[in-house]
Amino acid sequence: MSTHHDSRPTILRETDITGAATDLSGLSARLGRTHLRQRLGLEEDHEIFVLRRPGAHFFYPENWYSLHGLIRACLRLSGLYGRAQRNARSPRVRHHPVVIPRLPAVFEGYRILQLSDLHVDMEVANTHAIGELVRDLDYDLCVLTGDYRARTHGPIDQVLTGMGTLRLQLKDPVYAILGNHDTLRLVPGLEALGIRFLLNETVRIERAGQSIHLAGLDDAHYYQVHNIDRVAREIPEDGVAILLSHTPEIYRLAAHAGFSLMLSGHTHGGQICLPGGIPIFWDARCPRALAAGPWRYGDLLGYTSVGAGTSVVNARINCLPEVTVHELRRHAND
Repeated sequence: MSTHHDSRPTILRETDITGAATDLSGLSARLGRTHLRQRLGLEEDHEIFVLRRPGAHFFYPENWYSLHGLIRACLRLSGLYGRAQRNARSPRVRHHPVVIPRLPAVFEGYRILQLSDLHVDMEVANTHAIGELVRDLDYDLCVLTGDYRARTHGPIDQVLTGMGTLRLQLKDPVYAILGNHDTLRLVPGLEALGIRFLLNETVRIERAGQSIHLAGLDDAHYYQVHNIDRVAREIPEDGVAILLSHTPEIYRLAAHAGFSLMLSGHTHGGQICLPGGIPIFWDARCPRALAAGPWRYGDLLGYTSVGAGTSVVNARINCLPEVTVHELRRHAND
C-alpha cells in the first residue's frame, strides 16, 4: 500500500479522479477501516495507472481502445458484426435446477434470479432488453453478481442511471456484490435504489421459521479484497449457504469452506466463441469447465453466468447473453 493515504482529511468522503465526491460514511462501520482504506486505495492506484501511465492500457483489454477497433474490424470483415450486435441485445432466460439435500423443506422450489456482468453503460438497448426480459419472471430473490460499468475507471453517473432503469423491473429483495469493473463509490447510490450490497457480509434468508444463508464477497479477481473467512464464520456448521463471488476463481476456497452453492460471472462465457459455445478466451484463473454454466467441485455446486451484458465490444458470437433462474430442490426430479 502507498504511504500517502494518511494525508487525506477523511476516508468517509472519497473524491475520484474525475472530481466527483461520494459519501462513504455508511460503509465504514460495515466494512471496517482497513478494508475501506484498502479498497479505495487500490481503486485510486488503478485509475492513476490506467489514465496517467504511458502504455498502461495494454494491460487492461477493457480500456485498450485499439483492441476494440481491431475486434470490430475483424467482425465486419467476416460479415458477423451485425449478427453479433443483435445477439448482444437478445438475452435469454436459462433455468437451472440446484439439488441441495440439506435444504430446509420450506425452501423447496425457491427461485433465485441471477443477473451478472450487466455493463449498463455499454449500450442502452442491451439494458432495455434485459429489463423487458426480467419484468414478468417468477422468482423469490434476485442477486446481481458484479460488473455494472463497462470500463474499469471513470465517472459513474451513466451506471447509476442505467441501474435505476433496470431496478424498476426487479422485484424485492435484491442483493448484490461488486466486480472488478466496479468502484466502491457505486454502493451508496445503488443501495439508495433498494439494492443491498454484500461486501464480505452474510445475511439470513428466512421463510416460515427456517433459514438459509446468503454470503457475498468483494472482488476476488483484480482487487483481491475478498474475505471468505469473515463470511463463513457467520454461518452455522450445519447451515445451507450460498456464496456470491464475481469470479469463479476461488472455487477451491468456497468448497473447503463448506458452501453448498456458488454463483459467479465475470468470464462472459468467452463472449465471442467458436461454434458450440467454446470460448476462445476467458479472463479467469480457472479451468475451462468452470467458465460457463453449471459445474461441481467436490461437494460444492457452482454456476458461472455468461453474463447479460457485453464488455470490450458490444458483440456476442455463439454465446448469447443470459439471465438465470436457479430453482432450489431437495431431490432431483425423476
